[in-house]
Amino acid sequence: MSTLLREDGRSAFEIRPVSFELGYVDYAEGSVLISIGNTRVLCNASVMQSIPQWMQSEGREGGWITAEYAMLPRATQERTPREITRPKARSQEIRRLIGRSLRASVNLDDIQGATIIVDCDVLQADGGTRTAAITGGYVALNLALRHLIETGQADENVFKHEVAAISVGVIAGQPVVDLDYAEDSIADVDLNVVMSSEGNFIELQGTAEREPYTRNSLVAMLDLAEHAITDLITLQRDVLT
Repeated sequence: MSTLLREDGRSAFEIRPVSFELGYVDYAEGSVLISIGNTRVLCNASVMQSIPQWMQSEGREGGWITAEYAMLPRATQERTPREITRPKARSQEIRRLIGRSLRASVNLDDIQGATIIVDCDVLQADGGTRTAAITGGYVALNLALRHLIETGQADENVFKHEVAAISVGVIAGQPVVDLDYAEDSIADVDLNVVMSSEGNFIELQGTAEREPYTRNSLVAMLDLAEHAITDLITLQRDVLT
């Protein structure tokens, strides 16, 4: 693997420093502030004792997990308007990604009659906000599920596997992992990878920003993502122990 150093001194296969602050908010059943480099996302999981109307109408059993995502006005270098009346298309797409990723980690049949909403609010953005939201969102969700277990509303079978995500890309022909904003803005390829602790892919979102990329580049990026996600899942386990 390349030993090329980036502007912040990292090699191509190194992720930025990661930290989880559990219980960041007192009232949510699960709460964590995840920091990956200068990106900070507050993830709060709330347990609602009801299921969506569409599940009721279809007579569905079990429960549901969904997500919300928002970028706070000064999460970036310049203020962006608060999304009040309707989320932007980007925010809607990201919240759906987070929801799909988190649902893959849970046996929904084992949270009968409950909905867990995971709110992911970006406090500061420096690249990789959606992948940080998934990685931190899983920790918040895990805490909320533990609350359901403690109150007798679920059992240990509710957990399927851990889930984490990371960004990878190609810069000047070099595959790199965990792009910050400066790198993301000049990347030739931008790829977001979501994986389970079993080593299976949950979702891939990849785009060639300029020229098409090769199969070999894709494999190299996926290898970087897999190693990084393995490390992230280890950190999740450590903080949840």
